[in-house]
Amino acid sequence: MAAQRTGSDLLVEALVNEGVDRVFGVPGEENLDIVESLRRSGIELIVTRHEQSAAFMAATYGRLTGKAGVCLTTLGPGALNLTTGAAYALLGAMPMVMITGQKPILKSRQAQFQIVDIVATMRPLTKSSRQIVSTGAIPTLVRNAFRIAQEERPGPVHLELPEDIAAFPAPEGLGPVPLHPLELPVGNDEAVATAAEMLRAAERPLVMIGAAGNRRHLVPALSDFVRRMNIPFFNTQMGKGAVDGNSGLYIGTAALSEGDYLHDAVTKADLILAIGHDVVEKPPFIMEQAGQKVIHVGYQPADIAEVYFPDHEVVGDIGASLGRIAEAFGGPHPTAAEAFAELRRKILEKVAADGTSDRFPLLPQRIVHDVRAVMPEDGVVALDNGMYKIWFARSYRTHIANTILLDNALATMGAGLPSAMVAAMLHPDRRVMAVCGDGGFMMNSQELETAIRLKLNLVVVILVDNAYGMIRWKQEAQGFADWGLTFGNPDFVTYAQAYGATGWKVESAADFAPTLEQAYAQGGVHLVSVPVDYAENSRVFIEELRSHASAVEAD
Repeated sequence: MAAQRTGSDLLVEALVNEGVDRVFGVPGEENLDIVESLRRSGIELIVTRHEQSAAFMAATYGRLTGKAGVCLTTLGPGALNLTTGAAYALLGAMPMVMITGQKPILKSRQAQFQIVDIVATMRPLTKSSRQIVSTGAIPTLVRNAFRIAQEERPGPVHLELPEDIAAFPAPEGLGPVPLHPLELPVGNDEAVATAAEMLRAAERPLVMIGAAGNRRHLVPALSDFVRRMNIPFFNTQMGKGAVDGNSGLYIGTAALSEGDYLHDAVTKADLILAIGHDVVEKPPFIMEQAGQKVIHVGYQPADIAEVYFPDHEVVGDIGASLGRIAEAFGGPHPTAAEAFAELRRKILEKVAADGTSDRFPLLPQRIVHDVRAVMPEDGVVALDNGMYKIWFARSYRTHIANTILLDNALATMGAGLPSAMVAAMLHPDRRVMAVCGDGGFMMNSQELETAIRLKLNLVVVILVDNAYGMIRWKQEAQGFADWGLTFGNPDFVTYAQAYGATGWKVESAADFAPTLEQAYAQGGVHLVSVPVDYAENSRVFIEELRSHASAVEAD
């Protein structure tokens, strides 16, 4: 006689129905029914060494696939460890479903032991947070969770499954809710016509591609729009890669909010078509009331902010709306490309400077240059958060969408290694690299064991400056004493070996690229320790750009 289906069986059947192929997590006592149901399913359970990493990995899975990633933890302390990952997915618009356990709710013999109100804790960090109180509600709650997580604007959803509801018999004949496609509306005729007319009236328009423009399904539509309109474009940090950076219309990435060479083009523009801009990102430029006109094209209306208040909006499916704008415009823009041609050349020349410097410790510019040289067009670079993120955003050219993963929303440390691990799982045939500072790497370095256990091919570059380098730079820039931001590090070669990985220490600028090539040739997990010279932060981003601003004002 077959065992009776339970609430946990219904939950896992619903996950299978959603196309879930793996779950990341650290199960606990309250999840054991779910673990058993997963064991009998075709879903892989990827056990991580910390719940935060599980959330980062599930969020990155959602980012790369467009389907909600799933993570699983126990109650109380385990669930609380998901909170940073939940915020990472919420601000970064990454679809994710978090499933946490809880003590029995129909009766309890453990009083309040380990009980925290996780449903309430998760409400401000998610699009929806619900406790499952009946087995009969499981199919609809799971279907709704995935729908909410994946619809625009994507983000995390939380479901809490108490231990007794997971073990309770499932109603006879109850199964998953069937899926159906959801078609988004398109910008209306009047909004499209107005956008086309504003572009027609502009002599120096620019396109800006933001975070919501960087969705897998939008790549063809965005590339087609830029080609048809022949308007130069730049990216926000999280919009990077949506259109090939080798395009003759690419003018740069807004790594800073103002004062960089790119902002000369922003200042020159008389209209900016902002595609998918999300104000959760650090501002790519500071909008002024007396400045250029701005058109917002997005899945949702613009969030008005002090630095972003568009003059016109086209709201709806971004790809279809852009196609309609191009059609209404009727051909390539007659003046945009020529208006920025010389300035584009100067901007790209400036941000590529010092990429071949032989100084040691390595300059950030050399690190970016050599990583780009080693990585093929489809290679994936996942950045943790630190000063190097600005250098990569500014100077690393991308050719294919989602080949540089960075976080310019929550901008948390510790996500770089877990994100790279997911990229390596999804793309075992590609080169994948994590670039981390020594501070961020040590926050989740225990996941090296997970990477080894999963037999991933992954190179982890650790930029060593023995400090929280970005904050130390800001400390200097604001005139404070150099104090309170330095630390010591392990011997990273020995540290790698302790996990069963291969460790490397770069001893000269000339060694860096060959070391990376050797690591990829060998396969497996490699840790490459690279001393970095962050004196360039002040030289370039303060002294050089201040001098440039003075020269611009003088002109």
